[in-house]
Amino acid sequence: MVFSNALIGLREGFEAALVVSILIAFLVKTGDHKALKWVWTGVGAAVALSVAIGFTLTYGTANMGFETQELVGGSLSILAVALVTGMIFWMRSTARTIAADLRGKLSDAVRLGPIAVIVVAFLSVGREGLETSLFFYAAVQTAGVGSAQPLIGFLIGIAVAIVLGFLLYRGAVKLNLAKFFKYTGIALIIVAAGVLAYGIHDLQEAEFLPGLRTLAFDLSGPIPESSWYGTLLKGIFNYSEQTTVLQAIAWVGYVAVVMTIFLWPRKEKTARPGLVRSNS
Repeated sequence: MVFSNALIGLREGFEAALVVSILIAFLVKTGDHKALKWVWTGVGAAVALSVAIGFTLTYGTANMGFETQELVGGSLSILAVALVTGMIFWMRSTARTIAADLRGKLSDAVRLGPIAVIVVAFLSVGREGLETSLFFYAAVQTAGVGSAQPLIGFLIGIAVAIVLGFLLYRGAVKLNLAKFFKYTGIALIIVAAGVLAYGIHDLQEAEFLPGLRTLAFDLSGPIPESSWYGTLLKGIFNYSEQTTVLQAIAWVGYVAVVMTIFLWPRKEKTARPGLVRSNS
């Protein structure tokens, strides 16, 4: 669980860190230092809201009945998969132009005033925060309430993302965003497929979907989840020793369709690959 959650924390955290570094670098370069506090206000509000949503989802459903809790958990897991899938494709298409797009929005916001700057920063970071909150909730449900692995994984990933974002801002490293988002996108598709399968299982336990007793396979003998290799598979692929037919169909179908579309060759633009450098 630590690995998959660290990957999600890294990807979502890096996107947020990248956005913040672009906004800050633009204001520093243009000499508009007064607007920095409004950017940080928007970023802080987005982070606070994301933490509040994650806390509410994770611990606010504890008093629900079993079927209601499973229905909510399954629905939110599937929603998280839908959001992260959209994010994967959005970042693939905008990796080369994200800096220019954000600078244009912030430039317009600065002319409108502090509230507009706060809104731009809030919305730019808030999307990643919402996706992270939903995935954190799904991870906690998968690991079981009381397990610290999801939190440890997310904190590791976010910490690495913050350091990487700072190094990019300072110009200490350069990164090909297209390749970064491609490879992390491939890994996230595998992780998201596991979350989708888990969400399907929750909906089956809530009796919202049929087939809870119709198993595609039962590997509790050769590959139990309690073994070290079972734990490793669960952490990376969200492996379940008893997987229903509907879960298996959802996992294979999601990976086959989404991975094929994601890796399908696209017509390359004449622009050079996006290398992030310091703008300060």
